[in-house]
Amino acid sequence: MSNGLSTALPATGYAAVLPRERINGSDADVVDANVDVVNAMYAELLDIGEIAPNALRSYYVDFYLTQSLGGGFAQYVFTAPDREDIDAYIRAGLEGMGAAAHLDLFNRTVAAFDSLSEEEADAYLDGDTGLEDGTEDGLKDGADGSVPDAGRVVEELDGEFETLLETEDLVALNAAWLRGQTDLLVLDEEELDRHIAERVSRVPDLAERQAEAAEDELLDTPEFEVIIRELCDVAGHTLRKITMGDPNYDHDGQTTLAWHFTTDQGEFLMLDDEREAVMIHPDTKEILAAVEFEVEAD
Repeated sequence: MSNGLSTALPATGYAAVLPRERINGSDADVVDANVDVVNAMYAELLDIGEIAPNALRSYYVDFYLTQSLGGGFAQYVFTAPDREDIDAYIRAGLEGMGAAAHLDLFNRTVAAFDSLSEEEADAYLDGDTGLEDGTEDGLKDGADGSVPDAGRVVEELDGEFETLLETEDLVALNAAWLRGQTDLLVLDEEELDRHIAERVSRVPDLAERQAEAAEDELLDTPEFEVIIRELCDVAGHTLRKITMGDPNYDHDGQTTLAWHFTTDQGEFLMLDDEREAVMIHPDTKEILAAVEFEVEAD
């Protein structure tokens, strides 16, 4: 996720936005609605300066909650793209929504994790804390053997997190805080789409962002998908869906890998070898398009 985070938490003129049809839903509905709106804004390449700070704070508190429930603080560390920046949003969000005990626990957990050596941090993230069998294959105690190491402290704080949720419900606090925003915009679906489009229209370097996003997407796209898309362009088709890869496809008596996909004109296959890839009709075996691969000279 490329969120363009910054250590600064700018005070912008943008307000948090929630869909009208979800504002009176459950607490989880409200929190999820904010997540969906922020994701939609990120998808349209808006940066943090173009999204309400409190919407982002709510968004990252929910991110922290989700990751912590899924795999403890270790999973949060694994999945946070830039922890320093996201930590700041979480602290501000927890404070804003009145989750004082969670804020204290978060600060203690961060301090414990950040005090680990690189070796200890790796052991904790791998789940090797020595909690079950002493310290023999796990993290070691302090030099005098009198206190548990910070790695096991973080592990213990993970357990404290779930217990704390019983008395300080982050979803309920988050939802109440969102509903209570004094400048909250409550919009129906069409109004929300127009609102995001209007924000996007103010972006001065939108074309540059779009080009960069397209390049990043291409780099992240599997090679077989890139080839299929190129074949569809050559054939004048619009790709709908890549359905499956069949490693046992029989082509001219030879077993080969075939990718099945659908376009606006039906179902087709992609076969490739070291020299070229072809798009064929699965029934007639007619070749509709072909692309040659560049062969590197020795």
